Amino acid sequence: MGSLLLALIYVCFISLGLPDSLLGSAWPVLHGEIGVPLSYAGIISATIFVGTILSSLFSDKLLFKFGAGKVTAVSVVMTALGLFGFSISREFWMLILWAVPYGLGAGGVDAILNNYVALHYKAQHMSWLHCMWGVGASISPYIMSFALVNLQSWNYGYLIVSVIQAVLSAIIFISIPLWKRSGADKDERGEGNTLSKPLSFKEIFAISGAVPCFLMFFCYCSLELTTSLWASTYLVRKWAFTPEAAASLASMFYTGLTFGRLINGFLAMKLSDRFLIRMGTGIVALGIGSLFVPFHSIFALAGFLIIGLGCAPIYPCIIHMTPDVFGKERSQAIIGVQMAFAYIGFLVMPPLFGLIAEHISVSLMPVYQGIFLVLMAFMHESVVKKE
Repeated sequence: MGSLLLALIYVCFISLGLPDSLLGSAWPVLHGEIGVPLSYAGIISATIFVGTILSSLFSDKLLFKFGAGKVTAVSVVMTALGLFGFSISREFWMLILWAVPYGLGAGGVDAILNNYVALHYKAQHMSWLHCMWGVGASISPYIMSFALVNLQSWNYGYLIVSVIQAVLSAIIFISIPLWKRSGADKDERGEGNTLSKPLSFKEIFAISGAVPCFLMFFCYCSLELTTSLWASTYLVRKWAFTPEAAASLASMFYTGLTFGRLINGFLAMKLSDRFLIRMGTGIVALGIGSLFVPFHSIFALAGFLIIGLGCAPIYPCIIHMTPDVFGKERSQAIIGVQMAFAYIGFLVMPPLFGLIAEHISVSLMPVYQGIFLVLMAFMHESVVKKE
């Protein structure tokens, strides 16, 4: 029973990754077709992430009331609906409209599944599950590239992914009895739980070490999505790649992320979350350094791959250490706010870089990434002092 549920969660993580790199892959073509400035990708992202912030913040309360199975199933349905809406959009305002259900769906399932895995599975499963997210994020640029080259439209890229999400949502609805029998549909907060109701936001922020942990998520996710959203544009504008080639080659970041999380699962059997986060930070620094090399585009491609490898252990290790650092009974509340801060980073900082790219230069990307890397490393050291 537990094995079947774990397999389903693996599939859910693939589905979480599928939409995440679609916008960045399509945008070099999409923004020209609908007649909006380059920086407007940030507005779409912002709309999505406002929804994810809200649903993440209230994930603890949703889990209390409805259970993990129902929240996951409904969230995937909303994501599929939003993606289908993108596939039929012809105007910018339509993209904004359909970004709302997509964002609301993504946040709840992300927070609840991450907490469940952190509570019930070993560190290697957390890395391999996020590797599956990377599989989805790596596949979708190729789906978009296929749609652009063979189907002559970015809309078909979104349509293909929406169909995949719709099939998954049907499977999850069918599997709700499995969630209940396995105990995953209960509000499980570990032995000795004394909480009879969800923690308030005031109580969450008062927990020692919580704020640096939230800021660490903010910095990491600002770095990750800036890389994801603007990699294609960076290759087009700085190295004169065609949009079609850039959509495919920008997946080097997600290729590195996915392969890195596969390897990290094995490393997590022997090494601590703290060590793996530090190791990943150093590798990201090497990748960012490669983007500064001006001689040939191969260094930029290698840089995106190396950044992905370095990012691989950071996100899953932060989540996995949360129940140990803050307590199992508080983990869903903490992880929900972690996800919210992650999406605040997604919401604010990549659009800001869009303005920098449009009005100054896209070549400033590695400087921008480096700032967040340094801040993230500092916040991590603040959190681990609590352990």
